[in-house]
Amino acid sequence: MPSATAPRGPGRLRRDGSPRRRLRVAGRRTGRPDDTRRRSLRDGRMFLPSALTILALCAGLTAVRSADAGNVDTALALLVAAAILDGLDGRVARLMGATTKIGAEIDSLADAVNFGVAPALIVYSTVLRDQDGAAQDLGWILVLIYCAAIILRLARFNTLLDDDDAPGYTRDFFVGVPAPIAALTALLPVGVLQHFGDGWWTSTVAVGVWMIFVSILAVSRCPTLSFKSARVRPSALAGLLIVVAAAAALLMTFPYILMMVVVAAYLIHIPFAWRMQRWVASHPEHWDAPPRDRRIQRRDERRAGGVRRHTGPRKASAARLGLRRPGAPEAPGAPTTPVSADSEG
Repeated sequence: MPSATAPRGPGRLRRDGSPRRRLRVAGRRTGRPDDTRRRSLRDGRMFLPSALTILALCAGLTAVRSADAGNVDTALALLVAAAILDGLDGRVARLMGATTKIGAEIDSLADAVNFGVAPALIVYSTVLRDQDGAAQDLGWILVLIYCAAIILRLARFNTLLDDDDAPGYTRDFFVGVPAPIAALTALLPVGVLQHFGDGWWTSTVAVGVWMIFVSILAVSRCPTLSFKSARVRPSALAGLLIVVAAAAALLMTFPYILMMVVVAAYLIHIPFAWRMQRWVASHPEHWDAPPRDRRIQRRDERRAGGVRRHTGPRKASAARLGLRRPGAPEAPGAPTTPVSADSEG
């Protein structure tokens, strides 16, 4: 009678009563349930960032269709949604630990479509397509130049990501204007047309000069601030909330005015970013310091090297009040100040 602890079934025991060992066949996976569960969780984490990127791509292409159908407001809103989704997918991938090479490639291709192809087609179909003869062909050439510049800018951005020898301060600056900001800036003629109507700003020359200007900013090596590492000081929180409230009010009432204000503010900040980048590049001891520490150091240097302002009374006020320095000649016509008898003469 077989033992109660002996394995059941034929072929489980050898002739001498010892259990048989299972042979592993090449190509057959014998993973444990824990490995399968981890693999499924990893696949689920990879799905969400890629899904956000695909949604951003669909929003950008639908924006082109809406602009071609005459729904310019819807087209610009879809491009804003594409920019928001583009900013979310990378952060979600880093938070979930699901950064992959295929995800980076999909994100780069989606950026080329959303911020290169889509804005170029929207500007052409809204502003430049109704021009006459050669002006229409010239407008098409100009939007092609912009589209090529954005693709070159994205290609350079991808190569800079692989530079492990770059100093630490380079994380706080972009080389050139980022693609989403360049797309918003390129769409400014469309916003001006929607708010003010036709004018010289919708001519082929004006739009062409603007598109060339944006293309140069995109491919230039001009430093611009990266707000990914920005930190808000507690003392500035109230003012920032007021700015956000004002921006929300403009967005609900005059969205194209808000667009012009944002573009103007970004262009104004470029000289300040260039100056900050030059300062930190010339101070290697601060390359790896946080931005707040670098700002404090720059402020201390300005105070140490600056000239202290005179805080005394002005000459006009002193003459008017009849005040003078000890030993200085008395101003003609100034009233004399009586000296009391109990004061020291």
